[in-house]
This record gives sequence, structure tokens and C-alpha cells, in this order.
Amino acid sequence: MTSPEDNGQPPIRHANKRGAARLAAVQALYQMDVAGSGLLEITAEYEAFRLGKEVDGALYREADAQWFRAILAGVVENQKFVDPVIREALTEDWPLSRLDSTLRAILRAGVYELMKRQDVPVAVIVSEYVDIAKAFYADDEPKLVNAVLDRVSRKLRGEGKGKDAL
Repeated sequence: MTSPEDNGQPPIRHANKRGAARLAAVQALYQMDVAGSGLLEITAEYEAFRLGKEVDGALYREADAQWFRAILAGVVENQKFVDPVIREALTEDWPLSRLDSTLRAILRAGVYELMKRQDVPVAVIVSEYVDIAKAFYADDEPKLVNAVLDRVSRKLRGEGKGKDAL
């Protein structure tokens, strides 16, 4: 096994590319929601001009393009199933429509992965989307993402906080 200092260690790079793909997918879902962009249009834009590219002086991390496409298309194709699951996991005083577009995008992507990507451990999915929430919010939103994804994971997979993902 190679040491953590070895930059060529494939598992670390793979996880980083998937994390970058998740972040890009959340940003693309937000853009689709706010600007009304279509799936094919937004996928082409991100792959041509954002993933692994410099935009306005900021460098986008290289992302797993296949993972990005799968999340984006999966959320769009399954939104009529994803949204009710999110609504059920939210408290009555916080309907899905009350959440801002970024938070909705984070929850939709996370719930989609919990529903359809059984090959990815619950802990990885929850942790990744909580980290994405922390990138956008400093207050209670990351806690909300954690709580909602935990509730959904317990319902859909029988796994949740304090349980092993295996």
C-alpha cells in the first residue's frame, strides 16, 4: 500500500474526482432550477467549460464526468420520486418549496444517490453532501442536510447515524 503522501494514489484521486463531480452536479442543478436550463444544455456547458477548467480566475477541480452526468440525469429523471422522499424527511414547518435552490439541489442529489446508488456507502453520501452544504452555508443548513439524509438513509436502506454502512 502506498503512503498518503504519494500523490499518485488512485483511491484518493478517485474520491476527489467523485467529490468534485458531486459539487458540480449540485451547481448544475441549481443553475437548471434558477435559469431554467435543460439537462443536455447544462451537461454540455459543464463538460466543455467548467469541469477541470478555469472560470473567472477560479480553477474547477477535475471531476469524474461520468459520475457528474449520472447524478445530474438521475436527479432529473427521478425528481418525481426524489422530491416526495425529501418532503417526508423535512419537518412540517419546512416544506421543500421553502428551501432555497442551492439547498434543494444538495438534497435532491444526495437523496438520488441514497435511492439509486446502492454501491456507495451511506456514510460517504451523507458526508460528501454535508461538506458541499458547508461550502455554501455557515449556519444550520449543513445540519439540516445531515438530518434529512440521515432520515432518508434509515428509511430507504435501514442505515443511519451510528450504524456501519456494510
